[in-house]
Amino acid sequence: MAGSVAREIETLLGHAFVPTRLEVINDSARHHGHAGDDGSGESHFTVVIESVAFAGKNRLERQRMVNRALGDIPGQRVHALAIRAFAPGEAG
Repeated sequence: MAGSVAREIETLLGHAFVPTRLEVINDSARHHGHAGDDGSGESHFTVVIESVAFAGKNRLERQRMVNRALGDIPGQRVHALAIRAFAPGEAG
């Protein structure tokens, strides 16, 4: 079952981008005891998202779009967020 931060990420990205694919992967267990591990079990995530909103945008623009949609989650409530954002039809 997804934790509260993972569910919030899914909700925010779902509303912002109406994705055709969305995976929010909790990587926190792999970073247990490392820098940024706050003990919450929700400190490190990977997001894989596919949306028409990313068509014609470069990787940096896509990452900025996702970070904006997530507000204070990246960098404040979550230590690390890896973003893999694609437009439909791109290899992902």
